[in-house]
Amino acid sequence: MPKTQQSSSPRKGGVAAAMSALILAVLLAALDQTIVSTALPRIAEDLNGFDDIAWVSAAYLLASTAVTPLWGKLGDMFGRKRLYLASTSVFLIASVACGLARNLPELIGARVLQGVGGGGMIVLTFALVGDIVAPGERGRYQGMFGSVYGVASIVGPLLGGVFTDQLSWRWAFLVNLPFGIVALAVAARALPAAARGAKARVDYAGATVLAGIATGLVLITSFGERWGWGSPAIVGLVVATVALGALLVPVERRAAAPVLPPAMLGSRTVVFSSLIGFLANAAMFAVLVYLPTYLQIVHGVSATLSGISMLPLVAGLVVSQSLAGRWAAHVERLRLILLAGLTANLAGLLLLGTIGAGTGTLVLSVYFLITGIGIGMVPMVVLTTVQNSVPATDLGAASAVVTFARSIGAAFGVAVFGTLLNTGFAHRSHALPTGGGFDAARPDTIGRLPAASRETALDAFAHATATGYLWIAPALALGIVLAVFLRPARKSGNTTPAAPSADDARLTAEDTAKAA
Repeated sequence: MPKTQQSSSPRKGGVAAAMSALILAVLLAALDQTIVSTALPRIAEDLNGFDDIAWVSAAYLLASTAVTPLWGKLGDMFGRKRLYLASTSVFLIASVACGLARNLPELIGARVLQGVGGGGMIVLTFALVGDIVAPGERGRYQGMFGSVYGVASIVGPLLGGVFTDQLSWRWAFLVNLPFGIVALAVAARALPAAARGAKARVDYAGATVLAGIATGLVLITSFGERWGWGSPAIVGLVVATVALGALLVPVERRAAAPVLPPAMLGSRTVVFSSLIGFLANAAMFAVLVYLPTYLQIVHGVSATLSGISMLPLVAGLVVSQSLAGRWAAHVERLRLILLAGLTANLAGLLLLGTIGAGTGTLVLSVYFLITGIGIGMVPMVVLTTVQNSVPATDLGAASAVVTFARSIGAAFGVAVFGTLLNTGFAHRSHALPTGGGFDAARPDTIGRLPAASRETALDAFAHATATGYLWIAPALALGIVLAVFLRPARKSGNTTPAAPSADDARLTAEDTAKAA
């Protein structure tokens, strides 16, 4: 029989040290998805690369999403601690390379490498929580990581602006080094050692197909509007991505140790939870990315003040994450927490669908708070639900499935909402004068309009923002329907299911038969 991956539990106090290191590492990886947004104009100016500057952000997202399933499976096979330390080291080396880049191709290449490391850091962190924390406590600890994402989404652009204005955009990358070294040192000492999993050949074919699917999805969502949704490049990417999707299951069925076990995709818990994570993340990033834009353009506040105005949303997110994590200790409450979170998130989107140019600060704060509460109750509960439904030997792969779905959901949410916003604004502002540099395809040029026309343009942008959130709302309604039919599995102890569902029993039986 193959040797399963067993973890030695950390000593008393070791859990706190390990969690501190993991949280710091996730914060760095999450910040690198947002911190460069405000630095991009200066980077383009310094490196003379305005035409290809979008690749600085897309390269990181592309690489981190593509490698997520592979890191998760390799962690199952070779031990998550050693893979985690390796991915963190790659991330830090790439951060230095980003900070020292002499031209845009060098920076983009370094960002790809940074995404490879960052993707491993995130998925292996989530899986490591399953190694060192009992199932009943996983939700509470996973909630901490969800709060980190919310904070990073708001703090990242602010830090990027501060570094760019006061120091240099290069510090947006170099700042990772001192904090990352601390996290690496603490993790090396505090994380429990783990034995290797079952010996098997690495599923390179499955990893390649999954990476191809991720690449196609990220490129479609990142550049669909820029290249044209009907352009040959986008149509070709869609066709190639669909073809790779059709190949995935046959390829994985033939693999001795598949990156994405087909039996896992037959588990209703895994499939429904991943879909809920996809939908919830799409809505979350539509909110986190574009609400600051609304505040800066419509209310005329600075980037710093827009971040401060978003604090009610962050407060709601952090508090609800913490409470949801504690409530998740009771498995029977998992579905109830998901339903409550998705409902509150849906209510928040519907409220945001009523905002206008004259909506007051107090009203916006209430709307942001409700939306933040809903956002915070969902992501980590989804991950905990999946981790509790699979054997310990598949924690990495299961965590990777959810992380992959959430990453693609975030990319889709940003792309779809951006298209809705730009299309809606262009439609409502078509009658405005285009003189003086105003461009209906670029809302940031509203300030160049004459005073008489500016108010009309601001109303048009606020209305387009609100309408976009109303269009996104049905995604959460679908998530609520999926949560109604979700059946979280019960688990006791640290690794062994106490009363698995029929889906999970079949998953375990198929894995055992394949290993034998």
